[in-house]
Amino acid sequence: MSAATPISDTLVDDLMKGAVDLHVHSGPSVMARLVDHMEALEQASAAGMRAVLFKDHYYPTAPIAEMIRAKTKGGAEPLGGIVLNNALGGFNVYAVEHALKLGTRIVWMPTVSAANHIREGHNKKLLVAKSEMRRPTALSAVDEHGELKEEVKPILDLVAQYDAVLSCGHLHISEAWVLFEEAKRRGCKRLLVNHPPYTVGAAPKDVKRLLDLGVMIEHSACLYIDCRFKVYTPEQLKEWIDTAGVDNTFFGSDLGQANCPSPVEGMKQIVRTCLTLGYTPDEVRRMVSSNAMRLAGIGDNAPAAAA
Repeated sequence: MSAATPISDTLVDDLMKGAVDLHVHSGPSVMARLVDHMEALEQASAAGMRAVLFKDHYYPTAPIAEMIRAKTKGGAEPLGGIVLNNALGGFNVYAVEHALKLGTRIVWMPTVSAANHIREGHNKKLLVAKSEMRRPTALSAVDEHGELKEEVKPILDLVAQYDAVLSCGHLHISEAWVLFEEAKRRGCKRLLVNHPPYTVGAAPKDVKRLLDLGVMIEHSACLYIDCRFKVYTPEQLKEWIDTAGVDNTFFGSDLGQANCPSPVEGMKQIVRTCLTLGYTPDEVRRMVSSNAMRLAGIGDNAPAAAA
C-alpha cells in the first residue's frame, strides 16, 4: 500500500482485531496515568484486541492481571510482568520466582533504575512522579570486568524454567549482549529488546547480532506517532523494520501516561503509519498481533508448565 493510497478507518479497525499490546503503562502508578488497568483492558476489548500486558516500573502486575482475569469474561486477555528496579530489590530472584508462579509473562531487567537510564538523564526527562521520590540507585547487569553479575544468573534460570520472556529493559546494548548470550546458554528461548534505539542505544547495525541470538524487537508506538514522546520519523522506523524483517518485529504502545493518546489509539496510529510506509495488511497484522503472540506464548504458543 503506497503513501498515496487512502487508508480507511475500517481497515485500521480490522487490523486492530486480534492485536496484542505487551507494553501498556496503565495505573494505578506513582506516575500520572490516563487509564487504569481495567479501563485499558475495556478499551482493548472494545477494539477487538487479543491481549494487553500491564507494565509498571515499581510493582509486579501479574497478581492484578490474574484478579481481573477471574472477574471478566471474554474480551482481551490481561497479562502481567515484573520489572527489576530498586522498588523490588533489583536483581531479586525471590521476587522473580513469586511473579512467575503467578503467571508473569515478561521479566524486564532494570528500567528506571538502570545505570544506563540514569546516566542518560531519562528519569528527569520522562518519568515525573506525582510527588517527590527517593533518587534511584543505579543498577547494572555486568560487573567492573564486563561479566554478567552472579545474582542475575539464577534469574535467567527461572526465566528458562518457566519459559517466560526476558527483556533487557533499559540496559545499554553493551550489557544486553552479555545478558542475552548467557540467557541463551541457560536455555531462555524468548528474548526481547524494547525500543532498541531509545535508552538501549542500539543501532540498525546491531540487528543481525540480535537476530542471531534469537532476540525479537519491539518498537514503542509512542516514539513514532503524534505524541509528546515522539522522537523518530516513520522513515527511521522503516529502516529498522526492513533491517530486522517483519517476522522479527512487533509493536507495543508504551502508552497509558497522562497527556498522551490512549494505548488503543497509539496502536491504531502505528497501524496507519505502517500502512502508509507501504507494508501490506498481512505484514501489519503480523507486527501488531501474531509476532507478539508467538513471543509471549499466547494461544497456541503457550509455554509448557514449569517443572
